[in-house]
Amino acid sequence: MRIITHLCPACGTVVAANELENNRVMKCPGLGCQEVLRFEDLPEDAREHFLKNRNRYQT
Repeated sequence: MRIITHLCPACGTVVAANELENNRVMKCPGLGCQEVLRFEDLPEDAREHFLKNRNRYQT
């Protein structure tokens, strides 16, 4: 299993790929940050790996 995360470009908060996949579009959970994060923000290879192995990742 790979640990797939995304860093918010505005504040640096780390968000797990499974959270992005569950929500597809979400407001950054960082305090006071208004950045919108999307599952599509992940690199294509990370998205493909996550989707192929979705059952191994739990929220």
